[in-house]
Amino acid sequence: MKQILSAIAIIVLIVSLVVISFTIQQANDEQKNLTLDLQHRSSTLADNLKTSIEPYSNGDSNDYLQTLVDKSADKERLIGLAVFDNKDNILAISSDLSKELTVSSQLFVATVMDSDNADGEFLSPKDSQKVYVFAVPLHTTDQTTGKESVSGSLLLMQNAGYIDTAVIEIWKNNMIRLLVQAILLAGAILLIIRWLIYQPIFNLVQAMRNARSGLENGKTKLGNHFFFQPLINEVTNISKSLTEARTIASQEARLRIQKLDSPWTSQRLKEFTKDVLKGRNIVVVSNREPYMHEKHGGRITYLQPASGMVTAIEPIMRACEGLWIAHGSGNADKLVVDKDDKVNVPPDEPKYTLKRVWLTKEEEKGYYEGFSNEGIWPLCHTAHTRPVFRKEDWEEYQKVNGKFAQTVLKEIKNMHKPIVLIQDYHFALLPRMIKNARPDAMVGIFWHIPWPHAEGFKICPWRKEILDGMLGADLIGFHTQLHCNNFIDTVGHELEALIDLETFAVQKGGHVSYIKPFPISIPFLEETSSLTDDDFDKKEFLKDMGISSEFVGVGVDRLDYTKGIPERLLGIEYFLDQYPQYKEKFTFIQIAAPSRTSISEYSQFGEKVEKEVERINNKFKIKHWKPILYIKKHHTHEEITKLYKAADVCLVTSLHDGMNLVAKEFIMARSDENGVLILSQFAGASGELKDAIIVNPYNTEQVGEAVRQSLEMMQSEKMKRMKKLRDIVKNYNVYRWSADLLKEMVNLE
Repeated sequence: MKQILSAIAIIVLIVSLVVISFTIQQANDEQKNLTLDLQHRSSTLADNLKTSIEPYSNGDSNDYLQTLVDKSADKERLIGLAVFDNKDNILAISSDLSKELTVSSQLFVATVMDSDNADGEFLSPKDSQKVYVFAVPLHTTDQTTGKESVSGSLLLMQNAGYIDTAVIEIWKNNMIRLLVQAILLAGAILLIIRWLIYQPIFNLVQAMRNARSGLENGKTKLGNHFFFQPLINEVTNISKSLTEARTIASQEARLRIQKLDSPWTSQRLKEFTKDVLKGRNIVVVSNREPYMHEKHGGRITYLQPASGMVTAIEPIMRACEGLWIAHGSGNADKLVVDKDDKVNVPPDEPKYTLKRVWLTKEEEKGYYEGFSNEGIWPLCHTAHTRPVFRKEDWEEYQKVNGKFAQTVLKEIKNMHKPIVLIQDYHFALLPRMIKNARPDAMVGIFWHIPWPHAEGFKICPWRKEILDGMLGADLIGFHTQLHCNNFIDTVGHELEALIDLETFAVQKGGHVSYIKPFPISIPFLEETSSLTDDDFDKKEFLKDMGISSEFVGVGVDRLDYTKGIPERLLGIEYFLDQYPQYKEKFTFIQIAAPSRTSISEYSQFGEKVEKEVERINNKFKIKHWKPILYIKKHHTHEEITKLYKAADVCLVTSLHDGMNLVAKEFIMARSDENGVLILSQFAGASGELKDAIIVNPYNTEQVGEAVRQSLEMMQSEKMKRMKKLRDIVKNYNVYRWSADLLKEMVNLE
């Protein structure tokens, strides 16, 4: 639309310039013609009156002169007359002529008499219309000598305002015509674009979208458009080919469902969900929404928040076309939902429904910032940041969990045996609330962060309520078996319940909850980026970033104290201290996306990281080289992929992490089977990715030595390790994770 409006604006501007140019010419011609006409009429009138007035200009018959002036003043557009003697004295003046105006013209009259030539000029007096004054010299003949001399002057004053009025009228009429023409022209252009260009293109896009989405091509009428017919024919053929390919892929996916060794794809997951769910509805509940709508100026855009949870859950929703309930946090979220606060997503290719729940500032502060992220988050990560538990935060946490429970129950009211998947530590109380109201619903909760040991969890004042809320679920999922063990141990210490260690189940109040590990992953098999190795120029990319070093390391994290960024920086410092030959040859790029900036611990942590970067850079800086390039902002997936491809080594040094998908994203990006991953032993991913260099992030020397080992590793060794890592991520991707989670839930019945 912007381009169309710009085109219309340019055309209207060109037409306007042409019209204005002609108007200027027309106005100038009209002004010139009217001026010449006025001057001619003034000269003719003055010559006619001069003959009658001249004999009496010697001042001897002023009364007679006055009579002549009064009789002659009644002319169209003539303001008045005045007769002067050769000493600039007024001998006679018409009654309508302003004395002030006459006096101001005396200098002009004197000039005319001195030059003995008739002349005229325009005057624009204050509070009066523009006038034209014309003066002719009067002569008398000396009776003795017969010599003629100037005896005075005749002054005519005419109304010249009509000239300006005529010019203004020309501009007014032409501008009205221009406005009408611009409106008609813009309307015509819009209609032409709408019917001859936009509609055919819209139909083409809709046809491609339907083909891509798996809808029948016949639902879109392409029509017959002369200019676009070749393109329409080609799109029709492509749509048919896509439909045929999808049909074949669907058939193959059905055949692969029971084959454990076949790769998991989105199409296989879709067929799997159809086969397993048999028409049952899935409802996902999370704090973070999969798509946020933002308003910038007058334009509404959308973005997908960086979240491992979103990455993992969305394939399920795309496959089963379910309902996702989440907190609406975008500043334009309310502008795009319907009367039920729902919107179809993804925006460019709708597959499922997103229902947004609105929270007040007080609820956000207490439930999200307070209890969830100042309490549970540091408690579960045991990253040496003191958890803060406030009663008012706990009350808001209960309130918001109740608000989401009411929303879920309303949505599943008419659903038969729905499946409800609750995400993360924001909704520990929700499983019990839903299960009590709808015992027939299959409820699962996946805890995306670690679960601490039993003694550590005792810090929480409301630990029994949290455990009881979670045990309302039929299935409780964690990333690793260790987290499952810690949870079972915690329940044994805090609640009276029957624990079956053989099946890893907890029975409380007649209800059984199963605790299982599901290591989350990424959509490895599908191309998530249009960037290929052939398209990517590493040297050019690094040059654009101002990097000329031979070796590059990268770290990609949220600016969170659990990610081990300061410890990583100390490892880089140790590496450069011990191996100075890498100065000017190695640059480490740290991407730090701002996170939870309204929480004081996070803002203080951000300041700490910046000071540490500055200190290390000042210590090693040589000319234009500095060892650390610190970039504190959010990046798109495309930008991050380029960083992964450019890096010789990627450092993931979490102090404690449920999984950490950055490690797997780096592996996915390395289709060249190059690069080295340094991974913290405290990240959940370390249990799977054994061919990474595993380090203790608290051990500065070990991290520094791992960097050296990565840079000096034989190329064959790098490729051997990366190939194994890629096989692991490929074989257990997010589609298989989703299938395992759904299958486990359905099998519990």
